[in-house]
Amino acid sequence: MAARNGRTVRDLRRGNRTAVLQRLYFDGPMSRFELGPATGLSSGSISNVVAELVADGLVEEAGTVESDGGRPRTLLRVTPASGHMIGIDVGETRVRVELFDLTLTELARAERPLEHHGYDVEIIVGHIRDGIAEVLAETDVAPERLLGVGIGVPGIVAHTPEQGAVVHGQTIGWDAVPLESLLRSTCGLPDSVPYFIDNGARTLGQAEMWFGAGRGARTAVVVLFGSGVGACLVTEEVEQGRSVEWGHLTVRVRGRRCRCGALGCLDAYAGAEALIDRWREEGGRPPEGTDEETALTAMVAAAYPPEGTGTDPVALAVLEEAAEYVGAGLSDLINLFQPERILIGGWAGLQLGTRLLPAVRRYAASYALRHPAERVCIDLGKLGPDAVTVGAAILPLADFFAHGGQRDAHGRGRHGERA
Repeated sequence: MAARNGRTVRDLRRGNRTAVLQRLYFDGPMSRFELGPATGLSSGSISNVVAELVADGLVEEAGTVESDGGRPRTLLRVTPASGHMIGIDVGETRVRVELFDLTLTELARAERPLEHHGYDVEIIVGHIRDGIAEVLAETDVAPERLLGVGIGVPGIVAHTPEQGAVVHGQTIGWDAVPLESLLRSTCGLPDSVPYFIDNGARTLGQAEMWFGAGRGARTAVVVLFGSGVGACLVTEEVEQGRSVEWGHLTVRVRGRRCRCGALGCLDAYAGAEALIDRWREEGGRPPEGTDEETALTAMVAAAYPPEGTGTDPVALAVLEEAAEYVGAGLSDLINLFQPERILIGGWAGLQLGTRLLPAVRRYAASYALRHPAERVCIDLGKLGPDAVTVGAAILPLADFFAHGGQRDAHGRGRHGERA
């Protein structure tokens, strides 16, 4: 039976379940009495939905609270062990795999360094396969109990009906890599477990908007600094966020060669790989035989040494110039999207942000239009270097909530596409 607006009774029931689950998830524990005004549902609907969710094992009692003159009210919360998700960050220096319960408490993690093989597809797929097997074995979580596997990757992700998620990662040498098909044929997870593969900047944005510095903002841009640079745009029209290739915005005509092959990209002036290369080219001495994270740490320490220690003028000049390029790049985001907040994350962003944030804010304000610049807050993300992994795990969780917490209602085909 269809309602007047085209929604069926099943759709309405699923929407009610979603409303209650999400309210308990973000604001619980709550009583049935509080859930009514919080969700806009009638007391009868709340009673029915809660009864269903308790019967499904998704909601449980969490104590009582005194009421004004009446009986104590029972508090409800989402049951942590009622679902599990895997979040994976295919990063520049390592592949990180984490297993979470439904409340995003980390239960296990595995890391595989990327040393000499770079972004060899077979190596990456093997690291993901082994990491998934390791975290499941460590916790005895049955694979069929997974709500899904979320993966953040560099590059543009296209979703196809034939091969699922296909990754176009120009900066890492991936040309239409059918990553989802490769994982399905390699990882050995049941066909019922969906994969959610997206750009790492978007998964970072998901995490910061749900649990970090973006909570409560209607419009925000979350930028990721690692080896390269990316961003995620969140607006009222695109609540789940959309990745934008901000790192390949041209900031200097006929400038430095970027990893993508073009000239003058922001990535070539602000990504960790480019910063270390520029330090070396201009006479600096990055530590040999170390990964990018260690080398960037050394560069920051050389530019901003402890009191009484000499400053490396080359490192300082490169970082100060990078702050201006980043500020100019942020001014474009301010002018284009007029966000309430811009949040800086990623392992390199968090390292550099504590030193460069004041200068970045100053340059962004000087290059942007005055009206939107006066209304934006530029700050660091709150979730630390694990934010991409947490955000990747949010992808299956958000899908689970959207379907009212029903495992058999994903409506997905073989490759995770909506049927």
